[in-house]
Amino acid sequence: MQTTELVRFKKLGKQITVLTAWDAISSSIVEASGADVVLVGDSLGMVVLGHATTLPVTLDQMLHHTKAVCRGFSKPLSKQPLVVCDLPFLSYQCGEEKAVEAAGTLLKNSCASAVKLEGAEPETLLVIKRLVRMGIPVMGHLGLTPQSVHQLGYKSQARDKESQDKILEDSKMLEASGCFAIVLEHIPGEIASRLRKHLTIPVIGIGAGTDCDGQVRVTADILGLSIEQPPFAKPLLAGRELCIDALKKWIQLTNLIQENPTTKTSESKSDC
Repeated sequence: MQTTELVRFKKLGKQITVLTAWDAISSSIVEASGADVVLVGDSLGMVVLGHATTLPVTLDQMLHHTKAVCRGFSKPLSKQPLVVCDLPFLSYQCGEEKAVEAAGTLLKNSCASAVKLEGAEPETLLVIKRLVRMGIPVMGHLGLTPQSVHQLGYKSQARDKESQDKILEDSKMLEASGCFAIVLEHIPGEIASRLRKHLTIPVIGIGAGTDCDGQVRVTADILGLSIEQPPFAKPLLAGRELCIDALKKWIQLTNLIQENPTTKTSESKSDC
């Protein structure tokens, strides 16, 4: 799938579904589920690597996991989901040259077709424009931006008129800079709804209400595997408990066999 297909989905009124993946197993599951887009998010820093934030994730780690995600697909290339990879912290905040090199490294060495970055600061807009000119599709991200955790925290954003006006203006600038879609995270639904109607590019929500062009979720959150669930992502099953119970049963069975071994009958050798 190409990025232009998502714009077509918006025009047709077709909901865009985005799920995260971090290795071959998770990507094979997400592909089989029928998701339109697979996001290799720097959330893997918390989901997979055990960090408290996304900040420690490196470009090498993002490339490593993106390659693993790509190896998990089984469908023909034309039928595979669009793969978008997050640019990690400090891979694009230090200037256009470094950003082009980072994004180019990801696209050149994996099956990723686009990158995602956070914010709409003047420096970030210059980076986006440069990436797009270089033929690298960019997905924007506004609202709760995890790489700004020390400034914004993990709380809901755009709660007052001033910040709401800013997010409206920022989204327009992201569109003008060439983003093919924008993720809006943890903001009031009415703001996301207004943006969906005013922008020509898709608005992908996460904790931003239902009136968006699509939705993105961390797959581990939906499956109930996360230790701490975000307030806007209720699990669809108790995955963590199911896995623990299954493994406990296996351990109990293994211990039972160890304590009461069955008598094995040796196979008789055939005469030949």
